[in-house]
Amino acid sequence: MKRLLPLLTFTALLSVPCATAQNNRKIEDQKRVIAALEKKIANEEAQIARLKKGRAASEERVQRLAHQIGTRNQLLDETEKQADLLRAEIARKDSVAGNLSYVLEQTRTQYIAMVREAYRNYRHHNYLTYIFSSRSFSDMARRLATLRATAALRERRLRDISTLAHRIRSEQAALAARKRSLDSVSRQLEAQRRDLENDARNARAEVAQLSQKEKNALQRKTAQQQQLDAAISKLRKLTKGNTAGASFSNKTSGLRLPVERGRVKRYKGNMAEITGPRGAAVVSIYEGKVVEIKRNRITDKYDVFVAHGEYITSYANLAATNVEKGDRVAKNARLGTIGATVDPLTLETEYKLVFGIYPPDPAQKMTAERCFRK
Repeated sequence: MKRLLPLLTFTALLSVPCATAQNNRKIEDQKRVIAALEKKIANEEAQIARLKKGRAASEERVQRLAHQIGTRNQLLDETEKQADLLRAEIARKDSVAGNLSYVLEQTRTQYIAMVREAYRNYRHHNYLTYIFSSRSFSDMARRLATLRATAALRERRLRDISTLAHRIRSEQAALAARKRSLDSVSRQLEAQRRDLENDARNARAEVAQLSQKEKNALQRKTAQQQQLDAAISKLRKLTKGNTAGASFSNKTSGLRLPVERGRVKRYKGNMAEITGPRGAAVVSIYEGKVVEIKRNRITDKYDVFVAHGEYITSYANLAATNVEKGDRVAKNARLGTIGATVDPLTLETEYKLVFGIYPPDPAQKMTAERCFRK
């Protein structure tokens, strides 16, 4: 066990900086994401403040408030991720400090034993006896070398003690700094939740002032933003001759929903709104090829388009994606994660996927409901 102690010491000293640097990069990346979202919210707040009163302004204010609520939800998610990273770093540093303290104590114990043994030998002139009892000059030289190596080992142990003590102080200081950062992030989370509640109250007040006619117009406008027909018409050209998932047809049915633990909220022709739990995976309903990935400028979410032969399925409102353009995907392969959205009338947050299916012939009608019919 004593032979393994130096190895344990150096492993602890060498592996920790690498892990710390990697985690620090993740935390800094998360800070940049949060800063970008905070800047976006500030811009949205400025635009809302500039809007004048009036019917058109009220509709736009409601829409902008809904978008801002969605952005605040995203900011909350990213800040919680940062808090999780900090908690993991705190736990890791606490463990490292504990391990280093243990190694330091073992090294001190070993050093004390070596010093005690050296002093006892010195007091009893054992070193001279050891040297002069040599059988030959070569044996004497070997014994002198052994004594020098023992002295050098004591010096190394003393240096190890100094290095370990310094390292423990450094880890403890970093641990305290991380705890302060976590406290700050926790306070930010509470402030963001209060801001989110305030935005929701303001948006509900704006909605309450709209007439039923204005509410209907707002719903139509929101629905129009989710239409993907223009993008699909361009993508149809890319599906010509595609062989991936070519067995798909307008008779395909009995497929599972593209959202894990999802449920259909609304069918509307070739589209379906499917809700699910936060963080639910979005999967491809059939094998195929990813022909396009777009980032929606309005919602800041991702739209993924998969070609099954010359049929196209669209998966809109993804918070994150797991595929790239050109990837071949298997049936039920993960495409990304469901994104949050805010109903512009109820101002309730839900996690929703807007799924669409498009046949190669634009004149052909194909309902989303047919795909999932058992």
